Amino acid sequence: MDFTEAYTDRCSAVGLAAREGNVTRLKKLIKQGCSVDVPDNRGWLAIHEAAFHNRSECLKVLIHAAPSDSYIRSKTFEGTCPLHLSVSRGSLECVLLLLESGSDPNELTNDATTPLFLAVENGHMDVIKLLLQHGAEVNGSHCWSEWNSLHQASFRRYPEILKLLLDQGANKESEDDYGITPLFIAAQYGNLECLRTLISYGANVNCQAKDRATPLFIAAQEGKDSCVELLLSTGADPDLYCNEEDWQLPIHAAAQMGHSNILRLLIPVTDRLCGSAAGKVSPVYSAVYGGHEDCLELLLKEGYSPDAQACPIFECSSPMSLAFQKGHRLIHILLKYGIMLLETDLGLCLRHKKFSLFQHFLKWGCKVSSGQHALEFLKDATEVRGEYKEWLPSLLLAGFDPANLLCEMWICSVNGDVLNFLLEFTNWKRLPWNVEQILSDHKCSSTWVPCGHFDSIPSLSHLCRLEIRSLLTSDRLRSDRFIRQLPLPTCLQDFLLYVDVLRTHAISESSLRLGGVYEESALTPQSSSENIERREK
Repeated sequence: MDFTEAYTDRCSAVGLAAREGNVTRLKKLIKQGCSVDVPDNRGWLAIHEAAFHNRSECLKVLIHAAPSDSYIRSKTFEGTCPLHLSVSRGSLECVLLLLESGSDPNELTNDATTPLFLAVENGHMDVIKLLLQHGAEVNGSHCWSEWNSLHQASFRRYPEILKLLLDQGANKESEDDYGITPLFIAAQYGNLECLRTLISYGANVNCQAKDRATPLFIAAQEGKDSCVELLLSTGADPDLYCNEEDWQLPIHAAAQMGHSNILRLLIPVTDRLCGSAAGKVSPVYSAVYGGHEDCLELLLKEGYSPDAQACPIFECSSPMSLAFQKGHRLIHILLKYGIMLLETDLGLCLRHKKFSLFQHFLKWGCKVSSGQHALEFLKDATEVRGEYKEWLPSLLLAGFDPANLLCEMWICSVNGDVLNFLLEFTNWKRLPWNVEQILSDHKCSSTWVPCGHFDSIPSLSHLCRLEIRSLLTSDRLRSDRFIRQLPLPTCLQDFLLYVDVLRTHAISESSLRLGGVYEESALTPQSSSENIERREK
């Protein structure tokens, strides 16, 4: 039912006269015997109309003609009495008249709202003073959520009303159902003068809500720069953990929400332990999670490590693994500041089909070892087997042992071209017996046609190629620059780089150098030399 409109066909004649302020007609109707307590569709009586529309003369007439002592406290269907209506409208004369006629200054509506709360909500200072003079309770809840007048004044940006209430004994540490204080509200909504007022009256700047959030945390999260600055200058603790898991600080909130100005305030005063200690979360993760490049770069520039500890909260082993989900620019920034590439990062490149980045990671020493990581990599590789030309040549040329892919899962999932290409990087006559058996079974059960020369013993030149490349090791093979610098004829350099095989399989040599684009654009001259030295060590 809609209680927001009074339909003219439901309002009594007495109520209409009160609404319009027609004292003469109102008196005439009452003299004729018309009732003053006929409700409309909202439960409004004539006295409610007079109170709401600030008709003080009509209000006097109705109070005088009241059928009972309780008439002045009559409630609408929403539990609103005449005093609530006059207070919300700021009619000082009507409020005084009602209070002197017996209205209760602490009367509650159906949702437990008091007249004082309504006066504060609407900023009626004189009405507030009048209510307090007539016994309005300054403390206690003023609505269902335990939110009181002090909370409301803080929310509505009324510092002078705050001072008045505090001077009258309002509890500066009062809490609502969520443990939130008026100071917390001022910080959350950026009400600087209210925050300054509450602090001057001694309110606790390190109070914590039931979820352990602090005023500093909420101000950092909401981007309230001035409030953060004021809180820090008056003793707010930036190292007070703001959630039950004891990992989240104001610096995390600023980084995740992209408030770089606040981040600049928090970085110098926050304990760096959060950026490295086990069980904590580096704010680097928060910046990456929020996708904020400026905040990430600011943290790294100020000394937070891109190689942050594993983060179970975000289910990430490193910031790089999270950056893959958020955007390539974040990856570039992590590379720029020298993140140590992990073998799992190669799998991430395949999983997200970042093939140029895959080539770049290989050039910078990222490789796959045996064990659990090799199994995970194999799963990722299987998912992109149809795009093998984008990544497999680079992997093999970087010295990856093809035997790591020659398992039943891989062999049975790829097409013949992929399998033939992979075998070119092996001594196909000296494969492990179990691999030979799998290949034999696969040949019988599929349409795979091996290259004709696989039936013959590999040429001496091919065996020499395999031997030389094994002696060079993957550390040298990860970049073709090393082979190109060897004092050998170009044809031999090409042979060591499998140019013949690449051409046979229509794989462009230039496509294998795309990783260099990342190498040049992602790293500054200063950090590039540092990264090279770091990896060589």
